[in-house]
Amino acid sequence: MSIKIDESWERLLDEEFNSEYFKNLITFVKEDYGSTICYPKGPQIFNAFDSCTIDNLKVVIIGQDPYHGVNQANGLCFSVNKGINHPPSLINIFKEIKSDLGYEFKEKNGDLSNWAKQGVMLLNATLTVRHGEPGSHQNRGWEIFTNNVIEIISKETNNTVFLLWGSFAKKKTKLIDTSKHKILESGHPSPLSANRGYWFGNKHFSETNNHLESIGKNKIDWSL
Repeated sequence: MSIKIDESWERLLDEEFNSEYFKNLITFVKEDYGSTICYPKGPQIFNAFDSCTIDNLKVVIIGQDPYHGVNQANGLCFSVNKGINHPPSLINIFKEIKSDLGYEFKEKNGDLSNWAKQGVMLLNATLTVRHGEPGSHQNRGWEIFTNNVIEIISKETNNTVFLLWGSFAKKKTKLIDTSKHKILESGHPSPLSANRGYWFGNKHFSETNNHLESIGKNKIDWSL
């Protein structure tokens, strides 16, 4: 498994790729992909980076783990391949966007690539997972890597909007320079959190666009 990643990121992450922890991580990932079914497909592991260059980055959404079902994960957090039913968290994300901005979403299109192309980095803290085993690739080094990525984004960009949903994502605040970036927090869009009133009504999508517009950047078209 060779690492293929957009060159804008490769330059910034060269030190990570050459570190001991990352070499051990890749050895583990290669072995698990070789012996079991894992997601996403190998070429999509760094899809969050390939779909959103550092120069184009405006917004960061942080997830935890890739989806672990057949044909779901595509390397972008909360996103699924076209033709796949929307998972519960994505359903609630789309409900909030409809309430906030009025957009309707097609039942069989949950591919968020259109957001990524506009500068929304959809970053999972762990980039790979074993089929049917959520969290199976956690604590192997991915979290070190993605935490360092968040710090690099904080250092290398200005006025980036970080959308931190749920307690896991909110812990990433300590990695972000809050004097130069915008942070929006809410509960997680999962049914457990959303149904308790911690998600719906956060208006993060319109708030993000209002902020981008206020600093002279193009708004995100949250429709698909």
